[in-house]
Amino acid sequence: MDRLIHTALNSVTIHRDTRQIQAQNLANINVPGFRRDLQNEGESKFLRSAETDSVRAFQLEAGTPGFSHAPGFLDRTDMDMDVAIADFGYFYIKPESGDNALSRRGDLQRGIDGMLRNGAGDMMLDTDLQPIEVPQHRSIRISDIGEVYIEPTIGPPGQSVLVGTLATVIPDQNLVLRKGLDGEIRTDKGTVPPPNQAATVLQGVLEGSNVNAVEEMLTNVETQRSFEIGMKVILMAKELDEAGSAAMQAPNA
Repeated sequence: MDRLIHTALNSVTIHRDTRQIQAQNLANINVPGFRRDLQNEGESKFLRSAETDSVRAFQLEAGTPGFSHAPGFLDRTDMDMDVAIADFGYFYIKPESGDNALSRRGDLQRGIDGMLRNGAGDMMLDTDLQPIEVPQHRSIRISDIGEVYIEPTIGPPGQSVLVGTLATVIPDQNLVLRKGLDGEIRTDKGTVPPPNQAATVLQGVLEGSNVNAVEEMLTNVETQRSFEIGMKVILMAKELDEAGSAAMQAPNA
């Protein structure tokens, strides 16, 4: 009976964690460049007591949860400040709080401080991993290698000035990338790889999240049903245990 209860409880715990991940994905479905979170890998372990395995099983997670590297839908907006990376690769950002990180978000804007930022307020970094300052301008052009050219408002018409180059990288296939507690992408050591400028930058294009709403909703329904089954098993085990205890009691005189 103890084994049945703990097995069912372990299953319920797994489904609860899965639903939290699904809720996170659905909440960020409209965030440009968002990478879909995946369920953490793990396994069940039996508690050892007095050098022997007990019937109590617990779910143990293996490391930090991963995320999907699949590209999101590319939407042509024809907006000069919208950029996206074709296929694979990442931009470099400096979040408001935290170390440098990688990102696919490309809804750029000029902050009130003159720095080039994305829609989340993170500063975009150049090839030296330094913030890019963008002076007042009439127009802006971003090349396929990330070079940022502007036509300054104080210069003659048609003048083109290079103000920086967006740092990009296509990481080595063997490099493990994870999302930290702040939701930002870094290596499993908490650092970022050096830029290699191998990614192709598209101007006037914005990448959406790679979350599939239909898939998430269907999975959520299946998870909810499995969760309910697990709860029914726990209640059934409770009833069986109570019935067994009642059957062993001495009859009243």
